[in-house]
Amino acid sequence: MQSLEALTREASALASNEMPLTRAMSAAESEVSRIMQICNACRYCEGFCAVFPAMTRRLEFGRGDAHFLANLCHNCSACLHACQYAPPHEFAVNVPQAMAQVRLQTYTDYAWPAGFGKLYKRNGVTLALALAGGLALFLILAMLFKGASLFTPVAGNFYAVFPHNTLALLFGAVFVFAIGALGVGVRRFWRNEDPGAMSGAALGETVHDVLSLRYLGGGHGSGCNTDNDAFSLARRRFHHLTFYGFMLCFAATCVATLYHYVFALEAPYALTSLPVVLGTLGGLGLLIGPAGLLWLNLKRHPLAGDAAQRPMDRGFIALLLLTSASGLGLMLLRDTSLMGVLLAIHLGIVMALFLTLPYGKFAHGIYRSAALLKWSIEKRKPSSLLVED
Repeated sequence: MQSLEALTREASALASNEMPLTRAMSAAESEVSRIMQICNACRYCEGFCAVFPAMTRRLEFGRGDAHFLANLCHNCSACLHACQYAPPHEFAVNVPQAMAQVRLQTYTDYAWPAGFGKLYKRNGVTLALALAGGLALFLILAMLFKGASLFTPVAGNFYAVFPHNTLALLFGAVFVFAIGALGVGVRRFWRNEDPGAMSGAALGETVHDVLSLRYLGGGHGSGCNTDNDAFSLARRRFHHLTFYGFMLCFAATCVATLYHYVFALEAPYALTSLPVVLGTLGGLGLLIGPAGLLWLNLKRHPLAGDAAQRPMDRGFIALLLLTSASGLGLMLLRDTSLMGVLLAIHLGIVMALFLTLPYGKFAHGIYRSAALLKWSIEKRKPSSLLVED
């Protein structure tokens, strides 16, 4: 069995680029492989999160391993602040940054269609805002084309502005596209390193870890490291507000659909009705959560992430903020003459949000969930490593 000293020498050689890596791997994937070799020799951070116990089941780190481990990483930065080999050490071990760079590659490499992922990667904020603005303008022009007045009060009746069947067709097509594109990407990611058969215990653990954001606790439950090395649960809380806000808004849409098709109850609904209450609570969550995440993103230490990912991150946050703000504004002003224009703007933003879901920050939640499920399956199996003394 190799000693710690021998493994450390090997890691040192990798750090100085004396040992060539597989040519098929990208620079980001090779960097994760290099760092994981060093971490595998040290193992100080083994109890911090799922990345490190998964790492110990491997001696080499190929392309599939790099993407799997990168999507297990929650970027809490605990390992960066604890690492004795972190910059400015010559080993330059920066796990959060290396993992973030590979995650960005995951979103583009596994995206379908591939061109959309590359476009959003380069111009996240610009593309998000341009798409939202273009779709809103298209809907306003559609209102004018059919002879509707932009500023005529319609007593909160959305379907007087856009017929129900038209909205159902438009958003049904966008939703199916988003789910299909995400499905193709996750299938590619899963098949890249298939962990084997799934068990109920593995699935249950994954659901718990995803819904609780267990690994944003920093390995000790105190939270992620801030730029001044303190612990904070702010990222977990803002993520929870964002996720559950989104789910409440989705639930409001589902309940409204049930009202319409099953109970023949058509909008507008009372402010105290279930769809409006769920949508209001969800909108508030989608306002506070993304605003907090944007604040943390702007002030985070540069070593704790990948600067190239910021346009993608901020583009998604901008769409979430615009969705919640326009939705809440629409609810408050639905009985005024501004309702028609506000509805077109809100629907344009929501369509842009769903069209970009498979290529932006939303996709990371899907890939991360898949990686957590892979780990839950893998750790229940005997290790494949056979190391002789």
